[in-house]
Amino acid sequence: MSSHTEHPPSAPEAGPSARSTPVAERVLAPDLARGMMLLLIALAHVPWFIYDAPGGTALLHPTEGNLADRIAQALTIIVVDARTHTMFAFLFAYGIGQMYARQRTRGTSERDARRILRRRHLWMLVFGAVHAALLWQGDILGVYGLIGLVMLPLFFDRSDRTVKIGVVVLLALGALFGALTLFFSLAADPVASAGGAADVQRLSISETDYLVSAAIRLPTWFLTLFSGVLTLALPTAFLMGLLAARRRILEEPGRHLPLLRRVAFWGISVGWAVGAVFALQHVGVLSPDHMAVTASAHFFTGIFTGVGYAALFGLIAHRVSARGTRDRLPVRALVSLGRRSLSGYLAQSLVFAPFLAAWGLGWGVHLSSWSAVLVAVATWAATVAVAFLMDRAGVRGPAETLLRGLSYRANR
Repeated sequence: MSSHTEHPPSAPEAGPSARSTPVAERVLAPDLARGMMLLLIALAHVPWFIYDAPGGTALLHPTEGNLADRIAQALTIIVVDARTHTMFAFLFAYGIGQMYARQRTRGTSERDARRILRRRHLWMLVFGAVHAALLWQGDILGVYGLIGLVMLPLFFDRSDRTVKIGVVVLLALGALFGALTLFFSLAADPVASAGGAADVQRLSISETDYLVSAAIRLPTWFLTLFSGVLTLALPTAFLMGLLAARRRILEEPGRHLPLLRRVAFWGISVGWAVGAVFALQHVGVLSPDHMAVTASAHFFTGIFTGVGYAALFGLIAHRVSARGTRDRLPVRALVSLGRRSLSGYLAQSLVFAPFLAAWGLGWGVHLSSWSAVLVAVATWAATVAVAFLMDRAGVRGPAETLLRGLSYRANR
């Protein structure tokens, strides 16, 4: 396997104006994965809105609950927490590789193609800031935009060997960072520290005055913006996505089935095994001793689980294509949402924030873990239905249309 980058051959510097990718040219696996993973994003975020319940060491999950609540908490910890954002970081990088390759094969100059990417990532930062100021301090769009701005100049034109070294180095640094964080957390009370972190994250949600909540949200998001990069999990998954895009692993899954099977099996197995221990500690089945160690391992293995999820959807897409069931309703509906994943992601905030936060209708005060899951599933199902209707009508997602227009504007 060559150690050099595997972009398509350079196109002439003077060529057609850059344009966005037509829907018909999109690959099944990434869109299918995004559509399904938006459910997991909803499940990951909705516990934040149970704002009157004390949070424990396991992120923002309440420390108490009935049997249904405990089951919901355990499943969310194992399957969702610290997994979804790494998978989207992988798919984000994969999409960058696709976008660049297609622009170059259409005749867009290298300078213009890179300018489109840079402008797109800058606008993602703006989108994230507006999203945080108006609705949701946990916004991740800005983090992805910042990662794109930082990582592309460092790695985009590097050899495969250099990118692989980058992955190994980031994994090692991430493990070191986790160990140091664990060391300092053990010096304090880890349960109290986690509860305090949960209280900080919920400040804007529990605030009854909207303007005050906005004043809290933006600084909180700003800290999240840089911590999302400095913890190194997302940049690591990003580099893995760049490597996968060079080999067209999700475009041509049939050529990479053994690799996809290994990554899916081991990535998900390792992550779920650690997550199961963490979940059992959270619900009280196992002793909470050394829970901070488990929490650190849970976060770190989320890198592999997120990439494993992406590989799993590559396998599913291959099976769907092989059986000719791409036009079946469930597949079409999920792909429709995946093609509008940015709009679907923002739509979740349009439901959660005004309906559940204290500055809105305040319904979050009435939620427990199991009922919050129902809210997440219902919200996601509604976005699937709307996206499918938009797809049948030939209407693009509004957020995608705006970001696309801003990104390509100067090249038209």
